[in-house]
This record gives sequence, structure tokens and C-alpha cells, in this order.
Amino acid sequence: MPLTFTRSVAGHRGRAPLADLPLMLVAPALFAANMVAARWAESAAIPPVFLAFGRWALAFAIFFPFVAARVRAHRALLRAHAPDLALLAVLGMGLTVAPQYIGAQETSATNVALIFAACPALVALIEALVWRAPVGSVRAAGMSLAIWGVLLVLTRGDLAALGRLAFGRGDLWVLGAACAWSLYTVLGRRRALGALPGEVKLAALIAGGALALAPFAALELASGAVPDFGDGRLYAALVFLAIVPSLGAYFCYDRLVERVGAAGASMSMYLIPLYAALAAWPLLGEVPAFFHVAGFALILGGVALAGLQKRR
Repeated sequence: MPLTFTRSVAGHRGRAPLADLPLMLVAPALFAANMVAARWAESAAIPPVFLAFGRWALAFAIFFPFVAARVRAHRALLRAHAPDLALLAVLGMGLTVAPQYIGAQETSATNVALIFAACPALVALIEALVWRAPVGSVRAAGMSLAIWGVLLVLTRGDLAALGRLAFGRGDLWVLGAACAWSLYTVLGRRRALGALPGEVKLAALIAGGALALAPFAALELASGAVPDFGDGRLYAALVFLAIVPSLGAYFCYDRLVERVGAAGASMSMYLIPLYAALAAWPLLGEVPAFFHVAGFALILGGVALAGLQKRR
């Protein structure tokens, strides 16, 4: 049965801005699942680049049979947009994921979340410098409110703890991943790919990401970093990553970019560290504290306020 995911952007311009709020809440929850699963995968000693490659390769194997007919029907458009699709795949599926997994081995989850919380500012900066897009006072206010919520959660209510954060080699890997994600967000909005159905575009990006990572995963294996193929946790991690933060999260985020724009969609990134902290409650036995509740209120308010920004 053919899948049809994405409608024309123009068909949504008359919708109320807050109609997109549910999507702004769901997309970051799916991305947060990536961080939790990646931390869990470390117990199985899965090499980071292999993990990144494996998730995209498996995601393509799962997804392609459902969209093969539509991919063949749009092969001419795929060839015409091949350079743009390749660039987006390298940025969003390659340079965002593998460096994040590499960096997570050498830095704290707090630092990872804090660095990725800077993505909305990077997106707004890129659009302002390259395309001279105004940030807007409402969106700026929402960004400010949300970032205070993020900092409140990350510092466990002690904002003075920010002065004690140290940035090492792992943090630089994650910073590179955050920059790649910001570029992916902006270019995903700016590149003229609207004629491609959403599922066809997603299949092409997933395939491109797997192909881009394949040689680096092979080099990693050749260096001696070989996963234990007899460990069931390897396959559990790959299946989860392929379905939830790969197919689910990227589709939701790309659709959000189409509906509210790159800067508006990037505001949802503020919810990722909060969701990750909440997931640690049932999985790791960490009970949420008052600063979680206060941070959630600030972040949710900031995301809602940003959603009120008039679309360009």
C-alpha cells in the first residue's frame, strides 16, 4: 500500500499557528529517544560510526519496500535534485549523527544537550546572515524564555553551575554535529524540493546517509572497533534507532520545517534535553525535581510563543 505523508505547504498557510504545537512537541520526543538509546547502546560496546551507519541502513531496508513504487515514479525528479538531496543527507544523516555518537563517548550528556540547545540560535543566525531573514521580536522572546528553561534543567536549578562546565574534544565533536544540524534545518527549508513527495524525499535522504557513512564505518571496523554480533543488544539498539529517531523523528521534523519554517521548527530542539531527563525517571530511577517542572513550564511557554510568530 503506497504511503502519502506530506501535503503541499501552501495548503497549511491558513491554519492557526498553534495548530502546529502538537508536532512541535512530538518531534523532539522522538529525537530525545535517540540520546537515551545511544547511552544504552554503549553497554553493548557498539562502535559509534557503525551504530550511525547501521541505523540508517536498517531504516532504509524497513522503509523502502513501502515506497519503492513512488520512488520509481519520481526517479526523474530524484535525479534532478540529486545534488541537493546528497548535501542534505550528508548534513542531516551523516554529520549530525556520527559525530554526536563519537562525542558522547567523551563528554557528558549535560554538555551534549547544552550544545544542541544552541541550534535555534545558529539557525536564526544563518538565515539572518545568508538570507537576511528577520528573527522577529515574538520569536526572539520565545527563544529567550526557552533557553532559560533549558539552562534551568541542565544545571539542576543552579545556574552558577554553568561557569564550571568544561569543553573538551568530545564537546567539539558534538558542536560540529550541532552546526551540521542547523545547516540541514535551514537548507531543508530553502532548497526547492517541494515537488518531491515527503516519503520519496525521506527514502532518498536515508539512503544517502547510509552511503555517506558506509566508508567511515568500514574504516572503523578495519581499525579493530568491531561490535559483538552475538549480542542481542546490538540488534535491539539498531531496530529502535531505525524506527523511532530515524523514520519517525526525521519525518516529523521535516514536516515541521515545511509548516512553520526553519527557525520555528528549531525551537522544538529546546524540548529534547527535558524529554531526555524525564525518560531517565522510569529507565534509570531518577525522580524529577522541582527544577524539571519549572524548566518544562519555561520551555513549553517559549515553544508556544515561538509558534505564534507569523510565518514568512
